[in-house]
Formats: sequence, C-alpha cells, structure tokens
Amino acid sequence: MDVVERLRGKYDALRAGMGEAMRRRWAAVEARALGRGGATRVAEATGLSLPTIRRGLRELDSGAPLQAARQRNSGGGRPSRSTEDPKLLHDLDALVDPVTRGDPRSPLRWTCKSTVQLAEELRARGHAVSHQTVGRLLHQLGFSLQAVRKTHEGANHPDRDAQFHYIARKVREFQRHGLPTISVDTKKKELVGPFKNAGREWQPKRDPMRVNAYDFPSLAEGKAIPYGVYDLAQNEGWVSVGTDHDTPAFAVAAIGEWWTRMGRPTYPTATELLITADSGGSNSVRARLWKVELQRLADQTGLFISVCHFPPGTSKWNKIEHRMFCHIATNWRAHPLVSYQVVVSLIAHTKTDNGLQIHARLDRRHYQTGIKVTKDDLAAVHLTPAKFHGNWNYTIAPTGVRN
Repeated sequence: MDVVERLRGKYDALRAGMGEAMRRRWAAVEARALGRGGATRVAEATGLSLPTIRRGLRELDSGAPLQAARQRNSGGGRPSRSTEDPKLLHDLDALVDPVTRGDPRSPLRWTCKSTVQLAEELRARGHAVSHQTVGRLLHQLGFSLQAVRKTHEGANHPDRDAQFHYIARKVREFQRHGLPTISVDTKKKELVGPFKNAGREWQPKRDPMRVNAYDFPSLAEGKAIPYGVYDLAQNEGWVSVGTDHDTPAFAVAAIGEWWTRMGRPTYPTATELLITADSGGSNSVRARLWKVELQRLADQTGLFISVCHFPPGTSKWNKIEHRMFCHIATNWRAHPLVSYQVVVSLIAHTKTDNGLQIHARLDRRHYQTGIKVTKDDLAAVHLTPAKFHGNWNYTIAPTGVRN
C-alpha cells in the first residue's frame, strides 16, 4: 500500500471526529513526518488544500495551543452589520412595527413586510443590507413569522359563564340517566367541483393534482351544506349533506335522520333528548321556524326535546366543532371535492384514535327560504322555558303531552 492510500485510510477513519482546527493540525503533523513533498501527498490523500496544510505547519511552529471550545480565534471575521451600522436595528424595528414603535406614516405600513421589501426600504435609507441579513436581525429583535390567532369572540354576555355551567350540569344530568345528548351545527359550506382544498397530501413527486385556477360558483356542480349531529356520550356523529339551503327545516331534518338511523337504536327507551347548539344560523335562538320544526319532530318521535344554546359569540365552544368537524377538515385536506359522492365518502370515512365514527348521507330535498312564522304558529309550540335564561334554555313537549 503506497503512502497516499495509507494516509487516505487514516483520514477517513478520523475525519468524523475532527473539527476544522484538528484536521489542519493532523495534516501538518503527517506532512512533516513525510518530509520533502509531504504536504503535497497529504493534500492528494485528504482533499485539503495546500494553504490549509501550510497554515497548520505554521501553527505547529508557533506552539499555539489548540482551542477546544471553538474552531477559530475569537475576534476573527467581519463585524456584524448592526455593529457597523448602529442605526440599522432602530430603522428596521420602526419599519416592522410602524404604529407602536416607529413612524405611523411608514411606507410599509400597508404592505406585506417580507424580508426582501424590508431590505429594499432599508437600502433606500442608506443601509447596505441583504434580505438574509434582515431575517437574522428580525430574530435578534425578537420577531418571528406568525399567523393571526382567533381569540376575539365579540362582547361577553354577563351570564356567559353561568350558561356554560348550566349546560354542563344539564349534560351530566341527561347522561347520568342514560338519555341522549347531542351537539349540532352547520359546517362551512363547500363548492362541489375540481377546486383547490387547503392542505397538503402525499403525491408522486412533481405530479400534483390539477384543479381549477378559479373557484367561481358558476363553475361548481353546486354547494355542499354539511349539517352535523354529534352524540356526546357515544363519540358518534351524523352528517346530512344538503344541496339547497341551510334553513331550520334542514337542520331539524338532519336531527330527525340521526334519531331514526342512530339515536333510536342506541337509546330505545329514551323519552327525552338534549340538544346543545350555538345561537346563530339555522338553529338560531331567535329563529321561530327552528322551534316550530322541533315541535314537529317532538310529535313524530314522542320525545321531550330540551335545547341549550351557547351564549352569542361562543360557537367554537360547541363540542361538535372540536370533536367532529375539525377531524372532517383534516381528513379531506388537499382532496378536491369534485362531487357530492366524494364529499359524503370523505365525511363517512373520518375516524380518530379515540374511536370517532361518522355516518353521512346526501339530502337533495328542497328547503324553502323566507317562511314566515306567525304568532299563532309560535303559540302552538308546547315550549316551556327554563327558570334560568328561558330564551337560551327551553323544552318542547309532544302535542297533547304535558311537560
């Protein structure tokens, strides 16, 4: 084995554990041991440059100790841009947050503040800086890329907390007696067709699924209106996918479908049903038609139907939102909803590690909008308001049966 191959073998065995300075010193020791022409042979075996090996020889001659804590001498390298330009950090801070820390008339106040645009504006102010440096300086100032966070829920009703406690007690009471308790709501409407759906999914490399460039309603087959019913005790759900309008009649029809297909088989002896719902939409606390349709459902099923509405502005606290709808959205991410069958199938195949099961069905029935409910119609509803906030909490009894 010649000298070059021997050196290459030694270097390959040692290089993983050596830093920059150690490699340089080791190469210098080997070159000196070989004598004349040793540096050239070491360079050929290791790929290190001759100037690097010569620097190692100079370090050996100087007797300078090898620094274990760092690879290069302290104080070396170019000074940071913020050190060379003391006003740079101040001007960058003012551009990123012009209202609280800078000039409210900043040219970037109404502009997407990317690092490229920030660098351009800083250069216009006399700072020699690149967009990469701007990114490092932003982290130094305590900034990071962040999305907005949904936290504002509107005005807080003074009885908001008390209503949450009331709902929790009511749910526990029903579940203690083995009675059905459900959470209901309408999921966001979706256009049906080859449109982009948010999210990413594994696909063959460089072969993404192609969809329409525009999401105009005129290009869609129609709209899908998923109304969900979630059984709080069984961790099961039902979704009626409507194609017409999200009306109180549609909402109660979905609840009726759940009772016929899932509720009655699970609770064969139940005489009462508890519904938790938000205060708006098709199951609005102010919707007269919602109460009229619930009366019809009570008459058909013989159930005493109790309803508890969440206070205004708190719909995201409804259990169906974070126990069912969020999992549906995750399951169909990046899947174009090209047909109603695809929508129904993706909903029905949504499962979780906690055992969530969802059944779904397409509802193509027509639901008329703008139906007027008279005072006489509302008076015919056998509604008994609760002692606490009877507008939010009430029970509807079947016709001819006293509550």
